[in-house]
Amino acid sequence: MTNLRAAFARAARPLLTGGCVLAGLAGPAAADGMLSAKYALSLGGIEIGRANLIVQATDTSFEAAGTGRVSGIARALSSGKGSVAARGPMTSQRPMPTVFAVNTEADGKAESIRMTFAGTTVKELDLEPPPKPLPDRIELTDAHKTNIIDPLSGAFVMVAAGKDMLSEAACARPIPIFDGRQRFDVTLTFLRTEEVKIEKGYQGTAVVCRVGYEPVAGHRPTRSTVKYMQANKEMFVWLVPIAGTRLMAPFKVSIATMIGTAVLEATSFETNEVAKTLPVNAPKR
Repeated sequence: MTNLRAAFARAARPLLTGGCVLAGLAGPAAADGMLSAKYALSLGGIEIGRANLIVQATDTSFEAAGTGRVSGIARALSSGKGSVAARGPMTSQRPMPTVFAVNTEADGKAESIRMTFAGTTVKELDLEPPPKPLPDRIELTDAHKTNIIDPLSGAFVMVAAGKDMLSEAACARPIPIFDGRQRFDVTLTFLRTEEVKIEKGYQGTAVVCRVGYEPVAGHRPTRSTVKYMQANKEMFVWLVPIAGTRLMAPFKVSIATMIGTAVLEATSFETNEVAKTLPVNAPKR
């Protein structure tokens, strides 16, 4: 039972911490848009979690917030809930978060991560509990905390203006992620486009990318889970557009794990273009 609890906790962790880190960013946004989505997380076909996500994006700013909780049969084995948020300006290259925060609680154990940024460099990091100093852990240095993006902001693709959003351009480049504990790279490889349909929300084309994971620092290379994920060829993400923007958002994620395939899939995906308010300079009388 203890091993099963630990397995469910590992599978649910991405949902609780917002670690669906599956996208790269490049190019300017074209308009303003909003996304309100709900997801279900299953393991081996059995629901173990639920999540909500809200995103607001403009030409000059980006804000995303999510919550997650253990649900279904997993509640009999483990308890857990979490929240994640990131916000900052939108630059010509990508969202540029100024703050990222995660709070989780699982089986009575709490964890929190808060990072502030100066550009693409971590300025402040508060981490509870701190990682244990273990001899096989690859040391994190200041160099690993620059030219990075947080995992929530990194979950969205911005396709450059002039390129087809529903094409291989959505799977264009590796993403350097720092989540407060580990520095790793995520790579995307274009596979195909596919039609998706949901009762409440998006119906249309999704871009399917294969996902790769390459640990850089903060990890323990001797751990079997690290070796497994590094060699894993069965990780995929389905990306769809956020209306009114050049951003692509995860509609579905599928990851083979050591105890079955974990699938995070939208049950509701409502995205709308937001009309811009144009300034009006009325002549003085």
